[in-house]
Amino acid sequence: MVGFRSSKFANLCDFYLVRARFPDRADAGRRLARMLDRYAGRDDIVVLALPRGGVPVGLEIARYLQAPLDVIIVRKLGLPYQRELAMGAIAGGGFRAMNADVLEASGVNETVINDVIQQEQRELEYRERLYRGGRPAADLRGRAVILVDDGIATGATMRVAIQAVRHAGPGRVIVATPVAAGPTLEKLRQEADEAIAALVPADLQSIGEWYDNFSQLTDGEVCALLADAGGSKALA
Repeated sequence: MVGFRSSKFANLCDFYLVRARFPDRADAGRRLARMLDRYAGRDDIVVLALPRGGVPVGLEIARYLQAPLDVIIVRKLGLPYQRELAMGAIAGGGFRAMNADVLEASGVNETVINDVIQQEQRELEYRERLYRGGRPAADLRGRAVILVDDGIATGATMRVAIQAVRHAGPGRVIVATPVAAGPTLEKLRQEADEAIAALVPADLQSIGEWYDNFSQLTDGEVCALLADAGGSKALA
């Protein structure tokens, strides 16, 4: 009987998690925004989204909180043979975070790592020019910064984003994402002042499985969303 009850409970959990899937990133942003209600209407809030997927999520949060939306450019350092698996990440200003577990399991050498870093550094600089459009970096000193992405698996990109934001002297750093791996979320809570997720699946295989529509955004779509929010000022 105990086994039956446990199995039934597990099936119910799976059922509700499936129902909790997000139709798209905009819906995910609206649901996540309600979890940040205590920050609504404050004049010290800045929402920083990680392009590309974090921008539509961040836009909905910024609208709900009546806060400005900016972007922070972070590039994932994907394994050469499995680009979606992050061995680390970089951000403007020379910030870097490496995923020791992935590096150890993959066995990639220093030459390969440096090649990937150089490639992603060029891409980072290009996207800073594209999304910033000549505007200066946002002033984050003393402000509460909400860092947003469309999902967090290994956490490499978010960790380097936290490092970059901390360097700018904010008053508080909040990580917010629609879906995250539980162990990663716990680690991020040690690096940020707060870290929340709308969904924390027991076994997160991929971010896309929790969205009905997880199509890749184009740079044009990202720029249009930022323009809709009143412009962007990327954090270098």
